[in-house]
Amino acid sequence: MMRHRREKRQETSIRVLQIAMLGLGVLILGRLVQLQIIEYDLYSPMSRDNSLRQEIINPARGLIYDRNGQLIVDNEPIYSITITPANYDQSNTPLLADLLDLPEEEVNNRIEQARAYSWYRSSRLFTEISFPKFSLIQENIWRLPGIGHQIESKRHYAVDSMKASHVLGYLREVSEQKYLDSDNYHIGDKVGKSGLEMVYEERLRGSFGVEYIRINALGQSLGPFNEENISEAPEKGNDLHTTLDARLQLLAEDLMEGKQGGVVAMDPNNGAILSLVSSPQYSIRRLSGRIDSTYWQVVNTDTTNPLYNRAISSKQPPGSTFKPLMALIGMEMGIITPETEINNPGYYYRGRRYGDLADPGMYDVEKALEKSSNTFFFWMMDKIASNGRLNQWHDLATEFGLGRINGIDLPHETAGILPDSSYMDRVFGENRWGIGDIINLGVGQGSIAASPLQMAVVASGIANDGYRVQPHLVSRIETPEGRVFNSNPDRKKISWVDQHEIDIVKDGMRRVVTDGSGRWYANLDSIKVAGKTGTAQNPHGRDHGWFISFAPLENPQIVVAVLVENAGYGSISAAPIASLVIEQYLKGEIERTHVYDYVKNFEPRNTNNSSSEEEEE
Repeated sequence: MMRHRREKRQETSIRVLQIAMLGLGVLILGRLVQLQIIEYDLYSPMSRDNSLRQEIINPARGLIYDRNGQLIVDNEPIYSITITPANYDQSNTPLLADLLDLPEEEVNNRIEQARAYSWYRSSRLFTEISFPKFSLIQENIWRLPGIGHQIESKRHYAVDSMKASHVLGYLREVSEQKYLDSDNYHIGDKVGKSGLEMVYEERLRGSFGVEYIRINALGQSLGPFNEENISEAPEKGNDLHTTLDARLQLLAEDLMEGKQGGVVAMDPNNGAILSLVSSPQYSIRRLSGRIDSTYWQVVNTDTTNPLYNRAISSKQPPGSTFKPLMALIGMEMGIITPETEINNPGYYYRGRRYGDLADPGMYDVEKALEKSSNTFFFWMMDKIASNGRLNQWHDLATEFGLGRINGIDLPHETAGILPDSSYMDRVFGENRWGIGDIINLGVGQGSIAASPLQMAVVASGIANDGYRVQPHLVSRIETPEGRVFNSNPDRKKISWVDQHEIDIVKDGMRRVVTDGSGRWYANLDSIKVAGKTGTAQNPHGRDHGWFISFAPLENPQIVVAVLVENAGYGSISAAPIASLVIEQYLKGEIERTHVYDYVKNFEPRNTNNSSSEEEEE
């Protein structure tokens, strides 16, 4: 009886167990049907996310060409190490630091940045890893769950020995604030920090792509996921076609080597920059990928400030290079006519004597420009101020490009200084500025300051018969699909310019080169060059040398403005450089090798703080 009851209970238990197992199986089967069929659309992406990792693919940055289609900047491959913090074991940091040959603290800092950016998303840990280190990490990747890699690119400069550092600019790793605030940047991305790379960042950058990688339980890559079309290809950045002439740029850089100052060569008809040099320069090649911290420190502590763009940002008195514009303003204001003659006794007297190193005699506009007579322009500026017309003088000069931003597509252009009555009151005190503060403006001294770019714009306005052009470096932008966007630089007629008067000024500037202070180095036998030398007073050392010029006289194709700091007379420091740039551009080669040798071996001379040029030789 007892045995029968035990067998009955066992049978009942087995049946209950069978029913329970059957019920559990039905439940599991039902759940599988629910997950796999009914709610597939909901859970399939979640399942995929557990076995896939999203990798961001950076686009190739746009290329940069010169005006003749010569490639200036392209890209070369580099290796980057990535990390997915959720899959990374912190205890592996000593091993990772050892493989990278980096301090453990530095590796930890980078890991913390990656975690702050995203715990689950892959991000760059270190970029531009050498191939031997990259290979070593790949050999040990099985020991480093959460660590991966990307093959990316960095800037490569295709024209040997050409720097163009202030034109092209450099890239730096994007700041933490920027990648946290923007969907367009990720940790480790590079962003333009100066030059064209900065101004055209949005165009050059392109759009990133997305690739899905199959991963194992340790977060290690098992290869690309190709079963569904969910990856997105990156879109290459736009290409920039610049107005630069690479050969001319190389020459201008060579001529300015060892000097401080700036060179701007420009097409006066449309403002296209043919060459732009600020000297001293820095090496963008050493800043193109992973920053060389030692070199970066040297550049930042260099007392000559190579990061400063003297071509567009400097503010120096233009000296006698201002006189051609001063002559035009004087004629427009009715202070003089083309026939007006002023007696120069060798000085200008207005309470005290203001020196003039031009020979005594009678001077009209053309002769005053040729011989750079200070007296002629002192007298004009005195008349303007005495009649209370300083503000009108200011407004007329502004229309030619002084005292204003002219809109070049580079960062940090300055407006210079062009005083009006409000400025003079602010600096010297209301109605307390004296005659010396005023008449010096007429010869480009005192409270007036300009950059080589501004003086190139002024020279262009004279060369093209009265149009203010907008200087620019990019002529067109081309998308990967072949769409072209042409630049549309401004070109504005200066309404007050009279053709006869501008011809008078041109003739005077031509005489500077044939018979004046520019005759030694600026005159070309087969090309009619017009120009004006200038020597700007410098209370801190040697005077600065200036030269503005254009050629050919009848149909100008190039304007060149040169500033050489602490170099003395413009006729022997700046004019030879400008003339060689003109010769190269219009002839295709340098024939006057003796002038080239002179520039390369030039040594500055003291000039006794004079803004007149005629006494130089």
